[in-house]
Amino acid sequence: MVRNTYIYPPEPSMRIVGDIIAHTARSMPKFNSISISGYHMHEAGATAVQELAYTLADGMEYVQAAQAQGLDIDAFAGRLSFFFGIGMNFFLEVAKLRAARQLWSEIMTGLGAKDPRSKMLRTHCQTSGVSLTEQDPHNNVIRTTIEALAAVLGGTQSLHTNSFDEAIALPTEFSSRLARNTQLILQHESRVTDVVDPLGGSYYIEALTAELVAGAKLLIGEAEMAGGMTQAVQAGGPKLAIETAAALRQARVDRGEDVIVGVNRYRLDTEDAIDVREIDNAKVRAEQIAQLERVRASRDEIKCQQMLSGLREFAAKDEGNLLEAAIEAARARATLGEISRAMEDVFGRHAAVTRVISGVYGASYGDDPEFSAIVGRIDAFKAARGRAPSIFIAKMGQDGHDRGPR
Repeated sequence: MVRNTYIYPPEPSMRIVGDIIAHTARSMPKFNSISISGYHMHEAGATAVQELAYTLADGMEYVQAAQAQGLDIDAFAGRLSFFFGIGMNFFLEVAKLRAARQLWSEIMTGLGAKDPRSKMLRTHCQTSGVSLTEQDPHNNVIRTTIEALAAVLGGTQSLHTNSFDEAIALPTEFSSRLARNTQLILQHESRVTDVVDPLGGSYYIEALTAELVAGAKLLIGEAEMAGGMTQAVQAGGPKLAIETAAALRQARVDRGEDVIVGVNRYRLDTEDAIDVREIDNAKVRAEQIAQLERVRASRDEIKCQQMLSGLREFAAKDEGNLLEAAIEAARARATLGEISRAMEDVFGRHAAVTRVISGVYGASYGDDPEFSAIVGRIDAFKAARGRAPSIFIAKMGQDGHDRGPR
């Protein structure tokens, strides 16, 4: 929907998910088979309701894919896990995790789960990357601490705290240690881990939780009416909804309605440079290529190609377990790229439905004189050139922080 790191179309991707769940349930029963991620939706600008609804709807689809393979829900559901992003709206993020647990329990009960462990939502959380700013970056230490506290009070089982320099580069040892120690201080010095659901019973938190549950149910219902999340993703509806929410949020930031300290208010006149990690990309690429050449030179090429051919046959015939076939190919020293390409040969490559959003900034800025002046200049350009002006933008994404630095 948002991260754009897909290869295969949604339907064969769901088959792969089902095969992963089936293999791990059978051969690796203590392995957490699937991480059902809302983090990247959060980073792409999804609202809390969107992140909650689309993540749980994805989870429903994964469960149904496994059930379609004949698996009993209680044989695998206890090992599903989730991954949410945690942003700066403190109480809303606490309520989001509480709502997620309530909704998942109801969903799994409806899908036939009997084991209480199958109805438990176990989640990892990561503090928001998109909330980090390139400007005045030490403020990010404070942002990450607030977000980490919200995750803990919301009941996360696992936590990743971002480093303050991640809007600029990969973390240094110093910034990584500071991020790690943020967790340790919360755990050992603040004692916030001593109590389960400490904000439960608060009128505000309970009202927010109920509001999120109701809103997410509406979006999940829409996805189900569309034929499930696989069909919804193929049609591009959730992607468009998230992009619209992101544009509305950015318009509020640009107008100064949402304050970002050090960016659109309280800016420094001059900023001191900070040390950042520098990566020699050319060197890393050369090392990776050399490693691949060593693998290919030392393997049994005939056996490797046989295993890759077997993987293609499984994919083409819609039979056999694709994960098991991939494991056999890996044992024959096939590379990740070769294994991936073998399935791409059969499944093809996904091309997302792209629908360009428009009018968001116009609605937000209304009769702003500067905005009106820009519109006038664009109209004049169209009249003179016979086309609208084009703007080309290059950005750098880091891990899941796919909106880049501000």
